[in-house]
Amino acid sequence: MTDSTANLAAKLGERFSNELIHCITDRDQVTLVLAADDLLSVCKVLRDDEQFAFTQLSDLCGVDYSTYGQVDWSTQETTSTGFSRGRQGNDQENSHNTNERYAVVYHLLSINHNIRLRLRCYVSDEYPRVASVSGIWSSADWFEREAFDLFGILFEGHPDLRRILTDYGFIGHPFRKDFPLEGNVEVRYDPDKKRVVYEPVTITNRVLVPRVIRDDNRFATPAEEQNDA
Repeated sequence: MTDSTANLAAKLGERFSNELIHCITDRDQVTLVLAADDLLSVCKVLRDDEQFAFTQLSDLCGVDYSTYGQVDWSTQETTSTGFSRGRQGNDQENSHNTNERYAVVYHLLSINHNIRLRLRCYVSDEYPRVASVSGIWSSADWFEREAFDLFGILFEGHPDLRRILTDYGFIGHPFRKDFPLEGNVEVRYDPDKKRVVYEPVTITNRVLVPRVIRDDNRFATPAEEQNDA
């Protein structure tokens, strides 16, 4: 951990001692975990206080933790075909708090101090919502629309919260882990009706199993090719 990262973590811990849920330092990156109610007040200080000066929001995204900690493809055994992997799911218990299924993650940049900061704010599973930061960083406008579209997270106070990637009549939120891989409806052009129509999906979902190829002649050394001959 560099000195700048350690100094940032210390300043944040001192300034926001009452607001922080966690302050995590890992791989030279500081992450603050905040409650949704404290998000706006903390963000304003992070932008306006000269010792932080995080004037730029470089990214914002949603996260679905519904299967966090579950590894279906974990194995300690090797196989010559690859088909033995994943036949039985891993029943590892989800280590994440199930009451906090969704989170919004913010990536901030301080150009003055040449440092970065990550914020994580958990939201309710039943009614995921959090205050919009578009009034603090204008770049949050489309980022929040994307998170709303893909995860169904509502950003209260957003000036124009509409879908941005999917169609306005789209049903569901594609990045939620309970969303079917084949979707809910399919779209096609009907030449008789001369318009686009929506119909129940007819695609059959296939579960693919990774296959490990042990012998591949493309990567064989000249000595190995001679032995095979």
